[in-house]
Amino acid sequence: MVLLTDNAVVAIQTLTAQPGAPEGGGLRIAADETRGSLRLSLASSPAQDDAVVEESGARLFLDQTANEVLNDKTLDAGADTEGQIEFTVT
Repeated sequence: MVLLTDNAVVAIQTLTAQPGAPEGGGLRIAADETRGSLRLSLASSPAQDDAVVEESGARLFLDQTANEVLNDKTLDAGADTEGQIEFTVT
């Protein structure tokens, strides 16, 4: 299962607390088949087969592909030069 750093927890909490974000939802990471990558989105709840990672109130939903790719990895977050949240995997 993916591990979340404290920075990632805060970033997820920040994103899910924004106006217009689904109440009680989380950050979802899913495969983007057309691009061959993973995409992030806000979701009100996990999809049926999603793995759920909860840490200090932050909720992360992973589809099967994302769960396999991120297994035994660490998800971290920071800000880019414009102050936008960036996630990194180590």
